[in-house]
Amino acid sequence: MLEESVRRRFIDLLGPQGFRDDEQTRVSYGYDATPMYLSRPIGVVFPESTSQVSEIMKICSEHRIPVVTRGAGSNLCAGTVPGQGELVMVMTRMNRLLELDRENLTATVQPGLNTKAFHEEVEKLGLFYPPDPSSMVICTLGGNIALGSGGRGLKYGTTKDYVLGLEAVLPNGDVIRTGGKLVKDVAGYDLTRLLVGSGGTLAVITEATLKLVPKPPFRLAMVAVYGDLYGAARSVSSIIAARIIPCTLEFMDQATIRVVEDFAKVGLPADAAAILAIEQDGEEEQVRRDLNLIAQICRNEGALEVRVAERPEDGEKIMAARRSALAALSRLRPTTILEDATVPRSKIADMVMAIQRIARKHGVQICTFGHAGDGNLHPTALADARNPEEMQRVEHAFEDIFEEAIRLGGTITGEHGVGVVKAPYLEWKAGAAGVELMKRIKQAFDPLDILNPGKMFAETRKRVVIQR
Repeated sequence: MLEESVRRRFIDLLGPQGFRDDEQTRVSYGYDATPMYLSRPIGVVFPESTSQVSEIMKICSEHRIPVVTRGAGSNLCAGTVPGQGELVMVMTRMNRLLELDRENLTATVQPGLNTKAFHEEVEKLGLFYPPDPSSMVICTLGGNIALGSGGRGLKYGTTKDYVLGLEAVLPNGDVIRTGGKLVKDVAGYDLTRLLVGSGGTLAVITEATLKLVPKPPFRLAMVAVYGDLYGAARSVSSIIAARIIPCTLEFMDQATIRVVEDFAKVGLPADAAAILAIEQDGEEEQVRRDLNLIAQICRNEGALEVRVAERPEDGEKIMAARRSALAALSRLRPTTILEDATVPRSKIADMVMAIQRIARKHGVQICTFGHAGDGNLHPTALADARNPEEMQRVEHAFEDIFEEAIRLGGTITGEHGVGVVKAPYLEWKAGAAGVELMKRIKQAFDPLDILNPGKMFAETRKRVVIQR
């Protein structure tokens, strides 16, 4: 527990509601969405301003108190689970949309702003923020930025392409500003890009300037239904090879389809081996032309049926159903473990088939869905953590999946981050020299190793970490 003098400093700074160390609060903030990682922080702080974050970090630096920053806790790699003796800093009270600049097409936001709420606000003005993580109903922009999370990467790019500038607090309490509203800026190292995707290990993001684009005037969705997995996966490569770039291109295998349909009831064909959910946006004439060409490509690759959702609300239901996949699958078994192996789009078919082979090899139930247009697949294992032998098979299956993704020119994570779960595999992707360089960057930002320690470079492969 914290020393009483330190505890009093936090209360004086934040007020009695801004610092909590009662048992209920400590338990509530001792886990995130990653299965089987549990801990209890020594306390939880709820800052409301950059100056408070700065003072918190100064106190923590002075007393060598490790800090884990979190938003809504939707992380899937144990990246926001505290270790022993660590403080949790919850950013959800810093949740304001500070500015919408229609002249420069930018928005300035605090990190605790809900992603879906932000989308809705900018779209009221005819503007558009493309990144749309599946957890957007609950997740925060700060979390998205810290992990580089978000879909629609195929057509619009990823989260890092929309972060123009940041305000951030370093581990010693210093406040820095990177980038800004500028379209071009090569004054020194690109610290903005370095912080995006750093998983909260380098600095605490307190403000972000985000790029907006004009909202597309028309959007249309369709579903292509397949009798085999390979045809669906191959269609992704064929669509891109035809130089058609949909704004959304999502994949679901049969097991996922059945569970999602039972959960969302939007009319998905439960007997299909796989489906592609596809959206295009832009001028209406071009959208319809693109979808006609995509439909023909899908049929050429073996699609049994192609359905176009003529009403916008029907298209939104399809995409909402896809975003519900994790929640739907979680109903089947006690433990649901979702990963995000990513490969070049041309290797999607190979990766999908490899996941199926690996699941059979280890006797593990794995359902696969994901942002196929980004090459970002989400193999999801359904298991029971009370069965250690089954969990060992799950671990071995994911090891094989990560190894296969790298063999195909891919990576171990496209948007979930490294955290604790992927740390043992980071060297597979980055190499020993690459990991050593990353460690030196961490040392430069955080010489005391107090900001989200034990993440990114952790050694353990255990999926259960319980501290009482």
